[in-house]
Amino acid sequence: MTINWDKSIAATWRTRQEKLKAVNDVDLLELDKLLCIDRQKKAFIGNIENFLEGKPTNHILLWGARGTGKSSLIKAALNEYHQRKLRVIEIPKDDLRWLIEITDEIRDLDYRFIIFCDDLSFEEGETTYKELKSTLQGSIEKPPENVLIIATSNRRHLIPERMSNNEQSSLNGEIHAADTVQEKMSLADRFGMSLSFYPMAQNEYLSIVDMLFTDEDINDQAHLHVLAARFAGERGSRSGRIAQQFYNAWSIDNSFCKRKMI
Repeated sequence: MTINWDKSIAATWRTRQEKLKAVNDVDLLELDKLLCIDRQKKAFIGNIENFLEGKPTNHILLWGARGTGKSSLIKAALNEYHQRKLRVIEIPKDDLRWLIEITDEIRDLDYRFIIFCDDLSFEEGETTYKELKSTLQGSIEKPPENVLIIATSNRRHLIPERMSNNEQSSLNGEIHAADTVQEKMSLADRFGMSLSFYPMAQNEYLSIVDMLFTDEDINDQAHLHVLAARFAGERGSRSGRIAQQFYNAWSIDNSFCKRKMI
């Protein structure tokens, strides 16, 4: 099915059908509600605005701690700029082999496309990273100027890094094993912008909790903070995602807070 980009602002790749499907119910977010990532947000939005204006732009790798707003930045950018003909196509990592076919389909359209791959990483033995490298830079065909690739990952270099990677000896019978490691790690270098996301401090996490509860009738903010901190502690991390889950738990059952204090 051909996507009507006048009506659809996003699409996703369907693996079984091997085609793009329009997303009718897009999960949009507001930029102003993404807290505690001001440095990343400023750099990200500057790059997006350059992209929309046809100025020099870098592909973007968002890497770091889970739940800290990496994917949310793409949703917020689409919300902010879809009226300026920004569109998003999401593609799973395992379907990156279709990347060239997708860009062939959209390269002559009068829109600006973010091709988004969430949770990108490669394990030992995977080779699809080579196809992504070629698309980012290195093919004989000039990359489409209306396509920006953005990936999120928990890994800085997209691949597992082990102490053995520093060894210059033979690995699995390969004489120049270090060259293979460098080839894989060079994929991250193809992203001209690399933004890091780190676990949140307690005060940052609680500021997000306060924002989520702005419209709620909360009489004891200190009590709320105790519960929010305990909720995060039980899950082993503090992030915007954990704050949202805490708010959801409270919304489902207002007695949740009372029970957690017992």
